[in-house]
Amino acid sequence: MKALSDKTNPVQKTDELVDIVDEGNNVIQSATRAEMRARNAIHRCSFVLVFNSKGKLFVQGGVVGAGESYEDNARREAEEEMGVHGVPLHPLFDFFFEDSITRLWGSMFFCVYDGTMVLQKEEVESGEFMDLESVKHLILHEPCCPDSKAGFETFIEEHYNDQFKILLEESGAG
Repeated sequence: MKALSDKTNPVQKTDELVDIVDEGNNVIQSATRAEMRARNAIHRCSFVLVFNSKGKLFVQGGVVGAGESYEDNARREAEEEMGVHGVPLHPLFDFFFEDSITRLWGSMFFCVYDGTMVLQKEEVESGEFMDLESVKHLILHEPCCPDSKAGFETFIEEHYNDQFKILLEESGAG
């Protein structure tokens, strides 16, 4: 998981256009990332839970660009920032997150990938596959992006069940 919010991340492209959405997740305009942050405008993010075939997890997320779908963004971010390619992404759920510096609609996806993780050094400091208990511990005791934390907690509390475990196994993990 990214260790800090986008607001404090110096490598973010502040002139990149992103869609601004209303509380119902309807696009109302486009703005630069810098404008979006300055106004704390609601925007879209995708999150990808990358499992390996042993069931361990690697997490990454990214802001959805203007005119880009959640799925296209998730696929692009996974490939650009982690080197994940050639595997299907499976949609899980959408969620709204809000705190004092960020308001967003997030869309969570998962995939199973056993290839080499190639981290984009400009965007991702480090990462590793971890078992879910270790990820839970990390979320509770280490600095993490609050929106990533909320998405992961929603996944664990509402979606990590027997039905998901079967889907994960059918996708190649187990």
